[in-house]
Amino acid sequence: MSKTAELHYNGKIFKLPIVTGSENENALDISKLRGESGLITLDRGFKNTGSCESAITFLNGEEGVLKYRGYSIEELAEKSTFLEVSFLLIYGELPTQSELDTFTKDITEHSLVHEDVRAILDGYPSKAHPMGVLSSLVSSLTAFYPRSLDPNRSSEQVEGTIIRALAKLPTLAAWSYKNRVRQPIVYPKNHLSYSANFMQMMFSLPTTDYKVSPVIAKAIDKLLILHADHEQNCSTSTVRVVGSSHASLYASVSAGIAALWGPLHGGANQAVIEMLEEIKLDGGDVDKFVAKAKDKNDSFRLMGFGHRVYKSFDPRATIIKKAADDVLTELNVVDPVLEIAKKLERVALEDDYFKSRNLYPNVDFYSGIIYRALGIPTDMFTVMFALGRLPGWIAQWKEMRENHEPIGRPRQVYTGENARSYVDIENR
Repeated sequence: MSKTAELHYNGKIFKLPIVTGSENENALDISKLRGESGLITLDRGFKNTGSCESAITFLNGEEGVLKYRGYSIEELAEKSTFLEVSFLLIYGELPTQSELDTFTKDITEHSLVHEDVRAILDGYPSKAHPMGVLSSLVSSLTAFYPRSLDPNRSSEQVEGTIIRALAKLPTLAAWSYKNRVRQPIVYPKNHLSYSANFMQMMFSLPTTDYKVSPVIAKAIDKLLILHADHEQNCSTSTVRVVGSSHASLYASVSAGIAALWGPLHGGANQAVIEMLEEIKLDGGDVDKFVAKAKDKNDSFRLMGFGHRVYKSFDPRATIIKKAADDVLTELNVVDPVLEIAKKLERVALEDDYFKSRNLYPNVDFYSGIIYRALGIPTDMFTVMFALGRLPGWIAQWKEMRENHEPIGRPRQVYTGENARSYVDIENR
């Protein structure tokens, strides 16, 4: 028998079905509540509202579990590649060798963007934030691929749009960086891996090639895997809501990039480096700032420790800590800011105050360290996040369309003025 809950209101009893997910998560189905009772629910920020049923990502913050399509993030990060994980997220299964070869070939062959995109890029001042540039460049792809505007076209057309999005975002992301530093753009090189190709477009010059270390390419690939999806967060929900109006994939991803741009979402790793630089400018006394963090009356907060969702530990942090150590060893970087980061890490892992509150270094802490060591400027950190999150956005958009979900339309509780009569301007 199906389970239900009862709502007693205004002398009546309303039956609410209980929906159970594959990981035994229970939810009240209130989709018919307003029509039957006249009631809506109020859930500020949608913190306790499930907007959809999804088979893509499972997250258990209490136990520190993250799975893509049933596969643990630990196993995927150890054994898989970013493109293989992208295929898994978008199509639901790990690819065969033949499928992966075709998928990789298709992406590689579509990494170039139309030359007219350069004219758009040249119109931005060098001070333009790379996330704003990236969002608008992705949106501009609809002009070059007008058939993508209609997501109800053939499945072949949709597949072509998916491939182009995955192929061209690294190029557009690297070009947004080149615009920021006012360097000539660098074209993709198809013999390189996805991550290595992106790095060479970032750091090569027309006269000199950037030699991508295998250690660094592997670390970037892991970072992209760890950021590939994280269920219904702010940017992912934005992609689904925009897509629910039958907007194109490019428009939906552009909106997701804009949502990710906010400092409360994708800007967390940038905030880590800014905090470390603040400590350095103050003299580098880590103990002083740890004491400030423990003081309830002090507004200072340690960035990159603990997580809004994970109540025990961030499973991605354990994975990326090893990659961060490998990168720092490979580059042999001497940077006082990174030395401060190492000291803070030791404190957080050993101090009972942090351990008892589960304030462990999270993925943003370690990703910020890696990007800093590679010489990636802080305003590019969120671009790196967007690059990793793209396959998740695509998978969520695709699932929403295939499930024929209705247009997103939240309700509200009105708290404004009641009916008033218009007053002529001379009498106000």
